[in-house]
Amino acid sequence: MPKVRLIGEDGEQLGVKTTDEAREYAYEKNLDLVEVAAQADPPVARVMDYGKYRYELEQKAKVARKHQTQINVKEIKLRPKIGIHDYDTKKGHVARFLNQRAKVKVTIMFRGREREHPDRGRDLLMRLAEDVKDIGVIETQPLLEGRNMTMVLGPTKNAGVKKDAETENTLRSEEQVQGDGDGEADATQPDVGEAHEQVAEAEAPVQ
Repeated sequence: MPKVRLIGEDGEQLGVKTTDEAREYAYEKNLDLVEVAAQADPPVARVMDYGKYRYELEQKAKVARKHQTQINVKEIKLRPKIGIHDYDTKKGHVARFLNQRAKVKVTIMFRGREREHPDRGRDLLMRLAEDVKDIGVIETQPLLEGRNMTMVLGPTKNAGVKKDAETENTLRSEEQVQGDGDGEADATQPDVGEAHEQVAEAEAPVQ
Protein backbone atom coordinates (compact mmCIF):
# COMPACT_ATOMS: atom_id res chain seq x y z
CA MET A 1 0.00 0.00 0.00
CA PRO A 2 1.35 3.45 -0.84
CA LYS A 3 0.22 5.01 2.46
CA VAL A 4 -0.53 3.83 6.01
CA ARG A 5 -1.89 5.37 9.17
CA LEU A 6 1.06 5.14 11.52
CA ILE A 7 0.92 4.37 15.25
CA GLY A 8 4.04 4.79 17.36
CA GLU A 9 5.54 2.27 19.78
CA ASP A 10 3.76 3.93 22.72
CA GLY A 11 0.38 4.02 20.95
CA GLU A 12 0.59 7.62 19.83
CA GLN A 13 -1.05 8.59 16.51
CA LEU A 14 1.56 9.78 13.99
CA GLY A 15 -0.84 10.46 11.14
CA VAL A 16 -0.88 9.22 7.56
CA LYS A 17 2.57 8.45 6.17
CA THR A 18 3.87 6.91 3.02
CA THR A 19 4.90 3.31 3.46
CA ASP A 20 8.54 4.23 2.96
CA GLU A 21 8.35 6.98 5.59
CA ALA A 22 6.72 4.63 8.06
CA ARG A 23 9.32 1.94 7.40
CA GLU A 24 12.20 4.40 7.86
CA TYR A 25 10.66 5.66 11.12
CA ALA A 26 10.48 2.10 12.47
CA TYR A 27 13.99 1.20 11.35
CA GLU A 28 15.44 4.34 12.98
CA LYS A 29 14.11 3.05 16.31
CA ASN A 30 15.38 -0.46 15.57
CA LEU A 31 11.79 -1.74 15.58
CA ASP A 32 9.40 -3.43 13.13
CA LEU A 33 6.54 -2.00 11.09
CA VAL A 34 3.50 -4.25 11.51
CA GLU A 35 0.18 -3.96 9.71
CA VAL A 36 -2.56 -4.27 12.37
CA ALA A 37 -5.70 -3.27 10.43
CA ALA A 38 -5.56 -4.19 6.77
CA GLN A 39 -9.25 -3.40 6.15
CA ALA A 40 -8.90 0.27 7.13
CA ASP A 41 -8.44 3.01 4.52
CA PRO A 42 -5.56 3.60 4.60
CA PRO A 43 -4.35 0.47 6.44
CA VAL A 44 -3.12 0.94 9.99
CA ALA A 45 0.49 0.05 10.79
CA ARG A 46 2.17 0.07 14.16
CA VAL A 47 5.79 0.36 15.20
CA MET A 48 6.74 -2.42 17.62
CA ASP A 49 9.12 -5.19 18.56
CA TYR A 50 7.36 -7.95 16.65
CA GLY A 51 9.27 -10.78 18.38
CA LYS A 52 8.27 -9.46 21.81
CA TYR A 53 4.70 -8.97 20.58
CA ARG A 54 4.46 -12.60 19.44
CA TYR A 55 5.93 -13.81 22.72
CA GLU A 56 3.36 -11.86 24.74
CA LEU A 57 0.54 -13.28 22.62
CA GLU A 58 1.81 -16.82 23.19
CA GLN A 59 2.02 -16.25 26.94
CA LYS A 60 -1.55 -14.90 27.06
CA ALA A 61 -2.78 -17.89 25.07
CA LYS A 62 -0.96 -20.26 27.43
CA VAL A 63 -2.57 -18.65 30.48
CA ALA A 64 -5.98 -18.84 28.82
CA ARG A 65 -5.52 -22.55 28.07
CA LYS A 66 -4.40 -23.16 31.65
CA HIS A 67 -7.58 -21.64 33.07
CA GLN A 68 -9.80 -23.29 30.50
CA THR A 69 -11.87 -26.10 31.97
CA GLN A 70 -11.59 -29.33 30.02
CA ILE A 71 -14.78 -31.38 29.99
CA ASN A 72 -14.38 -35.09 29.38
CA VAL A 73 -17.38 -37.00 28.09
CA LYS A 74 -17.43 -40.78 28.45
CA GLU A 75 -19.98 -43.05 26.80
CA ILE A 76 -21.61 -46.20 28.14
CA LYS A 77 -23.85 -48.37 25.94
CA LEU A 78 -26.63 -50.59 27.29
CA ARG A 79 -29.24 -52.95 25.88
CA PRO A 80 -32.87 -52.81 27.08
CA LYS A 81 -32.73 -56.46 28.22
CA ILE A 82 -29.40 -56.18 30.03
CA GLY A 83 -28.76 -58.75 32.77
CA ILE A 84 -28.35 -57.87 36.43
CA HIS A 85 -24.61 -58.66 36.49
CA ASP A 86 -23.91 -56.67 33.33
CA TYR A 87 -26.00 -53.78 34.66
CA ASP A 88 -24.03 -53.68 37.89
CA THR A 89 -20.78 -53.68 35.88
CA LYS A 90 -21.95 -50.81 33.65
CA LYS A 91 -23.20 -48.90 36.69
CA GLY A 92 -19.76 -49.27 38.25
CA HIS A 93 -18.20 -47.76 35.13
CA VAL A 94 -20.61 -44.83 35.25
CA ALA A 95 -19.84 -44.22 38.92
CA ARG A 96 -16.10 -44.36 38.25
CA PHE A 97 -16.36 -41.80 35.44
CA LEU A 98 -18.49 -39.47 37.54
CA ASN A 99 -16.02 -39.71 40.42
CA GLN A 100 -13.33 -38.68 37.92
CA ARG A 101 -15.39 -35.51 37.30
CA ALA A 102 -16.33 -36.59 33.77
CA LYS A 103 -19.71 -36.41 32.11
CA VAL A 104 -21.27 -39.69 31.02
CA LYS A 105 -23.39 -40.20 27.92
CA VAL A 106 -25.51 -43.31 28.44
CA THR A 107 -26.91 -44.87 25.26
CA ILE A 108 -29.64 -47.50 25.05
CA MET A 109 -29.43 -49.45 21.77
CA PHE A 110 -32.71 -50.86 20.45
CA ARG A 111 -32.81 -53.71 17.96
CA GLY A 112 -35.70 -55.23 16.05
CA ARG A 113 -38.95 -55.22 17.99
CA GLU A 114 -37.25 -53.57 20.96
CA ARG A 115 -37.92 -50.26 19.23
CA GLU A 116 -41.61 -50.77 19.84
CA HIS A 117 -41.04 -50.39 23.59
CA PRO A 118 -38.94 -47.25 24.12
CA ASP A 119 -40.42 -46.95 27.61
CA ARG A 120 -38.25 -49.87 28.71
CA GLY A 121 -35.15 -47.98 27.70
CA ARG A 122 -36.35 -44.85 29.46
CA ASP A 123 -37.09 -46.81 32.63
CA LEU A 124 -33.60 -48.31 32.53
CA LEU A 125 -31.98 -44.89 32.15
CA MET A 126 -34.01 -43.42 35.00
CA ARG A 127 -33.13 -46.43 37.16
CA LEU A 128 -29.45 -45.82 36.49
CA ALA A 129 -29.81 -42.12 37.27
CA GLU A 130 -31.51 -43.02 40.55
CA ASP A 131 -28.75 -45.50 41.47
CA VAL A 132 -25.99 -42.88 41.04
CA LYS A 133 -27.94 -39.81 42.19
CA ASP A 134 -25.44 -39.12 44.99
CA ILE A 135 -22.66 -38.45 42.50
CA GLY A 136 -24.49 -37.79 39.22
CA VAL A 137 -27.28 -35.51 38.01
CA ILE A 138 -29.22 -35.66 34.75
CA GLU A 139 -28.07 -32.89 32.44
CA THR A 140 -29.90 -34.13 29.33
CA GLN A 141 -33.15 -36.03 29.78
CA PRO A 142 -33.56 -39.34 27.89
CA LEU A 143 -34.01 -38.58 24.20
CA LEU A 144 -34.89 -41.08 21.47
CA GLU A 145 -32.96 -40.59 18.24
CA GLY A 146 -33.51 -43.28 15.65
CA ARG A 147 -32.65 -46.65 17.18
CA ASN A 148 -30.85 -45.16 20.19
CA MET A 149 -31.97 -43.38 23.33
CA THR A 150 -29.40 -41.22 25.10
CA MET A 151 -29.10 -39.46 28.43
CA VAL A 152 -26.24 -37.33 29.76
CA LEU A 153 -25.19 -37.43 33.41
CA GLY A 154 -22.94 -34.81 34.98
CA PRO A 155 -20.94 -35.08 38.23
CA THR A 156 -22.34 -33.49 41.36
CA LYS A 157 -20.29 -31.69 44.01
CA ASN A 158 -20.16 -34.95 45.95
CA ALA A 159 -18.58 -36.85 43.06
CA GLY A 160 -15.14 -38.08 44.09
CA VAL A 161 -15.58 -37.02 47.73
CA LYS A 162 -16.93 -40.37 48.92
CA LYS A 163 -14.21 -42.19 47.05
CA ASP A 164 -11.52 -40.14 48.78
CA ALA A 165 -13.15 -40.79 52.16
CA GLU A 166 -13.26 -44.54 51.50
CA THR A 167 -9.58 -44.50 50.53
CA GLU A 168 -8.70 -42.66 53.76
CA ASN A 169 -10.73 -45.13 55.85
CA THR A 170 -8.98 -48.04 54.14
CA LEU A 171 -5.57 -46.59 54.94
CA ARG A 172 -6.59 -46.05 58.58
CA SER A 173 -7.81 -49.67 58.79
CA GLU A 174 -4.52 -50.95 57.41
CA GLU A 175 -2.58 -48.85 59.92
CA GLN A 176 -4.75 -50.23 62.74
CA VAL A 177 -4.11 -53.80 61.62
CA GLN A 178 -0.38 -53.16 61.50
CA GLY A 179 -0.53 -51.57 64.95
CA ASP A 180 -2.33 -54.61 66.40
CA GLY A 181 0.28 -56.89 64.88
CA ASP A 182 3.12 -55.02 66.58
CA GLY A 183 1.46 -54.96 70.01
CA GLU A 184 -0.21 -57.54 72.20
CA ALA A 185 -2.03 -60.54 70.80
CA ASP A 186 -5.64 -60.06 69.80
CA ALA A 187 -7.87 -60.85 72.76
CA THR A 188 -10.41 -62.51 70.47
CA GLN A 189 -7.94 -65.25 69.47
CA PRO A 190 -8.23 -68.42 71.67
CA ASP A 191 -5.26 -69.50 73.72
CA VAL A 192 -3.49 -72.52 72.12
CA GLY A 193 -3.12 -74.40 75.39
CA GLU A 194 -6.75 -73.82 76.26
CA ALA A 195 -7.81 -75.09 72.84
CA HIS A 196 -5.86 -78.36 73.34
CA GLU A 197 -7.52 -78.89 76.71
CA GLN A 198 -10.95 -78.44 75.14
CA VAL A 199 -10.13 -80.97 72.42
CA ALA A 200 -8.85 -83.48 75.01
CA GLU A 201 -12.06 -83.15 77.04
CA ALA A 202 -14.16 -83.63 73.93
CA GLU A 203 -12.30 -86.83 73.00
CA ALA A 204 -12.45 -88.33 76.52
CA PRO A 205 -14.91 -91.32 76.76
CA VAL A 206 -18.11 -90.77 78.61
CA GLN A 207 -18.19 -92.64 81.96
